[in-house]
Amino acid sequence: MKKTSAKTTATVVATKKSAYAAAGVDIDSKMQGIETIKKMVKSTKTKGVIGGIGSFGGLFASPGKDFLLVASADGVGTKLKVASIIGRHDTVGQDIVNHCVNDILVQGALPLFFLDYIGASKFKTEIFNNVIAGLCKACKENGCALLGGETAEMPGLYPDDEYDLVGTIVGCVEKKKVITGDTIKAGDVIIGLPSGGLQTNGYSLARKIIFEQCFLTPKDHLPGTNLVVGDLLLATHKSFLKPVTALMGKKIPIQGMAHITGGGFTDNIPRVLPANVNAVIDRASWKIPALFTFLQREGKVDIDEMYRVFNMGIGYVIVVRAKDAPKALSVLKTAKANPVVIGEIVKGRKVVEYRN
Repeated sequence: MKKTSAKTTATVVATKKSAYAAAGVDIDSKMQGIETIKKMVKSTKTKGVIGGIGSFGGLFASPGKDFLLVASADGVGTKLKVASIIGRHDTVGQDIVNHCVNDILVQGALPLFFLDYIGASKFKTEIFNNVIAGLCKACKENGCALLGGETAEMPGLYPDDEYDLVGTIVGCVEKKKVITGDTIKAGDVIIGLPSGGLQTNGYSLARKIIFEQCFLTPKDHLPGTNLVVGDLLLATHKSFLKPVTALMGKKIPIQGMAHITGGGFTDNIPRVLPANVNAVIDRASWKIPALFTFLQREGKVDIDEMYRVFNMGIGYVIVVRAKDAPKALSVLKTAKANPVVIGEIVKGRKVVEYRN
């Protein structure tokens, strides 16, 4: 039997690696990139984390029998196209973490850990590191561990120079403190918390209007303002964890909450409404940011569609009893959340009505 020398074996392995790289997947480059981000990920470690990243699964201590786990998954969507056009990739990592935090927060859950998925045609270390830096920044700000994730190189599936970013979050809430919206009733007050911009929704329409119809570039100013288009479009999706936990800390009863994402007011608020009430939103109760008025005017978008596609400047809503509203507003102001009463709950059939 012919012996195979160590040198020959190494040559074969090297050939296999170079063949895979020639097909579009460079394992060595990917693994080197992962090594460079381990320190960033380690900085997000919380007391529940067991071990570190690198295993096939992340370990996290159970919160206890009196708690429920709450999980959610979402993606950044076509906001990633804007990030690619501009060449800035640190904010989208923050976007997906904050988005997911808000999604479980509406049920009263606080984040425990986060998992990410990044898919691309080709692994690019600088872009990958910037995305991970954003993920880590937001995880630390939300007290959430980045427990692991997946980076997939798939040439031919994703367009060159583009990537996808998806996140999964797991949080927990005491069983007796779950917020479902079931207690919402006529007479309750709806408080809105301002968004930082488009958040992570409506970008397909926004890009079409801004870039294809109005021929603006990311470096241009939004007409009639001193605001730069690229900065507006990449404004970070806010986390509402701190102001909401401030309310919880003051033991102000929250009847229901909604994160204003895809579907806007029209589709998101009914998700927490009982069958016998409507949410009435007063469109004149807050100043609509310039970006939204520009999109409506230049895109000739129907006003009702605007409130279904975009957040119109309100990223999160909280429903409280009328008697609790003054104290809730005071706590939220102290938390620098700039709250505003945007409507009320009336008898109805689980839909959103608009006034003005």
